[in-house]
Amino acid sequence: MHYYYFEGAKGTEKVKRGYLNEEYHLFHIKDKKDIEVGYHYHEFDKVIVFLSGKVTYIIEGKSYFLKPWDILLVGHDQIHSTIIDGSAVYDRIVIYLSPEFLKKEKVSECFERADVRNFSLIRAENEVRLNIMKRVTEAEEAHDSSAFGAEVMERTSVLQLLVELNRAFAPEKAEKSAFKSDPVIERIIHHIKENLEKDLSCDNICKTFFVSRSWLMHTFKNETGYTLHGFVSQKRLMYAAELIKEGSPVSDAALKCGFSDYSAFLKAFKKVFGALPKSFAK
Repeated sequence: MHYYYFEGAKGTEKVKRGYLNEEYHLFHIKDKKDIEVGYHYHEFDKVIVFLSGKVTYIIEGKSYFLKPWDILLVGHDQIHSTIIDGSAVYDRIVIYLSPEFLKKEKVSECFERADVRNFSLIRAENEVRLNIMKRVTEAEEAHDSSAFGAEVMERTSVLQLLVELNRAFAPEKAEKSAFKSDPVIERIIHHIKENLEKDLSCDNICKTFFVSRSWLMHTFKNETGYTLHGFVSQKRLMYAAELIKEGSPVSDAALKCGFSDYSAFLKAFKKVFGALPKSFAK
């Protein structure tokens, strides 16, 4: 079972708000009200097919401004939030996807590349866009059908859609008007994700990127919704949980993720996930 977590009342404590206990699940959702969905993350991957509305998605410090039939790839453990303008109907199709399902079917590459490049948007054109629209429509129709073989048709359409998304994902062709981010914060986020076992203190990052402490603390919070310390801690704990799920001993996972104090690691892990690390072990 894969959960998603929201910021709790105390900020660092996480609250489970939903889960995925299937290989995938499709939703068609419409809203017409002002909503600000707080920063959260999932243990599953997610495809968002934007159909209409006024909405800004913020994923790992990058804000996206969407057009109809834009698609966002939100990987498991990516920290994100949504700001919805209720003056227009916000219409979207969302597909939750188990990471194990994606790997088993060999269609996970687009999510992996999106995470490495810190870019989540697919804005396809012409025939590629028509193909994607066709697959989305087929998947939704099969999902809503009670006819014989509907589940097989839905699974086939979802897989065909994922193949199309893997083929279409090309962050190097992105329109600059479709997103905004601070380039220094982007480089810092990449540095953090690639160096979780190293010294990621505020002072060390300031020295590495030649920025002031006050600028870093203010801008990082503004761009990501997290303090620098909170973001680093969260990414370390997420990675530790993945290592433990894959069979790594708990003490080894703690060290690989930059926790030199084992008791502090256990306390932080339980606060975030509501359980001790051993419960994540195979």
